[in-house]
Amino acid sequence: MDIPASIIVISPHLDDAVFSCGNLIAASHAAMVVTVFAGEPAPAPGAPEWDLAAGFSSGAQAVRARRQEDGRALRRLGAEPVWLDFLDGQYGGRRTAVDIAVRLGRLLSLQRRATIVAPLGVYHPDHVLVNAACMLLREAVAVDHSALAVADDEAPAPAPAPQQWLFYEDAIHRRMPGALQSRLAGWWQEGLIAAPVHLPLSQPQYQSRKALAVEAYESQLRLFNAEQLADISVPERYWTLDPHPKPAR
Repeated sequence: MDIPASIIVISPHLDDAVFSCGNLIAASHAAMVVTVFAGEPAPAPGAPEWDLAAGFSSGAQAVRARRQEDGRALRRLGAEPVWLDFLDGQYGGRRTAVDIAVRLGRLLSLQRRATIVAPLGVYHPDHVLVNAACMLLREAVAVDHSALAVADDEAPAPAPAPQQWLFYEDAIHRRMPGALQSRLAGWWQEGLIAAPVHLPLSQPQYQSRKALAVEAYESQLRLFNAEQLADISVPERYWTLDPHPKPAR
């Protein structure tokens, strides 16, 4: 598969897109990264354990710093950041797949020519929730496109081509034993076949730009162990989804 000219990467947190898709973002001519859980929590005393370990005194301070890191990283890759105001799971608050799908749908409806690159949603609850939202949106778009194609039997108007979807393996979380296999098996049970996609992303210039972008996430990198850091440099892997072929009669 050729590298898409225009992509929109859906990122659960303020680092996932670069950690998981940095080479692809660097290779694309036009990339937008939409981070779902980029909302700033209300001021409150103390901070969650992860933020405290990163050196922050409050969740609000942590999100502001991470937005700065994310903006710096994406500038190094030539990508445009979009930060939604849903709260990271560690801050609590109401978050549903439907609400997230609605917000994403409004954005994606303005970018119909872009390839959507979404997380597989393995292991981490926030990643699982974003994947569920993307699957709802993908199905809704497919149904809408089918309806447009048959809206007028006598003089059908050419319907716009459906957006192409790719799914990326969530860096660091894909290391969890059985996590990736469970996600692929779950799709099979839902009537979907996941197929790996080869993209020409091994060029040194893409790898070096990703490495430079990864360095921007200083507050996060200091909390990862050696194996987690190494996983960020593992070749990126992408999948397509298609329905099971109907059995021949």
